[in-house]
Amino acid sequence: MTPDTLAEVMEATWPPASRRKLGPFTLRDGAGGGKRVSAASLDGPFTEGDLDAIEAAMTEPLVLVRAGEATLDAALEARGWRIVDPVVAYAAPVDRLTAELPRLTDFPHWPPLEIARSIWAEGGIGPARIAVMDRVSGAKAALLGRIDDRSAGVAFVAYHGSEAMVHALEVRASHRRQGLGQKLLQASANWAAGQGATRLSLVVTRQNAAARALYARLGMEVVGEYHYRMK
Repeated sequence: MTPDTLAEVMEATWPPASRRKLGPFTLRDGAGGGKRVSAASLDGPFTEGDLDAIEAAMTEPLVLVRAGEATLDAALEARGWRIVDPVVAYAAPVDRLTAELPRLTDFPHWPPLEIARSIWAEGGIGPARIAVMDRVSGAKAALLGRIDDRSAGVAFVAYHGSEAMVHALEVRASHRRQGLGQKLLQASANWAAGQGATRLSLVVTRQNAAARALYARLGMEVVGEYHYRMK
């Protein structure tokens, strides 16, 4: 998975409310939907004047810095921009992740049921992030996961081209460490296979060691890294 493909899939499956060009940068308005949809990104060579321009244009200056953008990273560091939320991207062929799941383990649906919204809200995923999901124009689903026939987790999965991507995977605190995260990921792969996707990806903060261990155990591989710089 190339960095360009990863960026394209992320943009399609977790889209900003709007975007515009400013010199060599793309600026996004996430309408409160989080860093991923609110960050500027670099599209080509830049000057110090371009950095001045984005600092002036953004109410809360935030830039996504990808692997290979060391010059941009150094320039922002020199201006006092701090690193926040280093992120790792994982991907695997869909057929590596599909699995037979017990009946009623998961329930794919859209729009999300109130119980799905409630579980997301418990994890800090509120209406602004639900609005991001609503903006996805392609196939998408909320996957409601159950343990002992009780709603315990939820994930969002969307399809773009031959790719599917998982976002907002949340398990209730009272039901963690019982394998539901794995089942929701496998359910996402099952749904993606039904759409014709050949690869499933996701992103996770570098510090989330438990989630990263799960993804590696399931055979997902690191396909990219990035971090944010915030003024």
